[in-house]
Amino acid sequence: MDTLIIRPYRPDDLDRVKAIFIEWNRHIAGPDNAAAFEVYIQRALDAEILHIPDFYQKVPGCGFWVADLAGVVVGMAGIERLDDTQAEVRRMYVDAEHRRRGIGVRLLSHVEDFCVEEGYARVLLSTSEMQEAALALYRAQGYRLDREEVAEQQTTRAVGGGVRRFYFVKELRVGG
Repeated sequence: MDTLIIRPYRPDDLDRVKAIFIEWNRHIAGPDNAAAFEVYIQRALDAEILHIPDFYQKVPGCGFWVADLAGVVVGMAGIERLDDTQAEVRRMYVDAEHRRRGIGVRLLSHVEDFCVEEGYARVLLSTSEMQEAALALYRAQGYRLDREEVAEQQTTRAVGGGVRRFYFVKELRVGG
């Protein structure tokens, strides 16, 4: 059995990270919003994913990691600092062929540990109604629903177009 390693992102991971992000977003896009998802994908690539070192790794209190299985990137997750007390889980995805193997749990645990080390008291995250497995994972890992909204506007965080978004929060045990 191959060993899964959660490690910091490296520039040579970009092709796999892009592929996982693009493939999953195309997978969840229905025929009615496929065009909007293509615009969202490009916007997120241009603003963040093509610039992971600058966006996540060179900024204090932020980070980006990949799940590496026998030398192949099969998942990813980032942390973005919001303020001194809280951070947000960003771009958490697991490759479709490797889902339901605990990789998402491992990634989430890793970024939570990072947040504790950084002194964050809370971690936030969001996902859409289209990501039922993610919703179940976050609830199972102790996240509580903070709010929900219907996202009309497209941003680098939401496809917009009337998709329901769920915002979760988890209090962390900082300092023991």
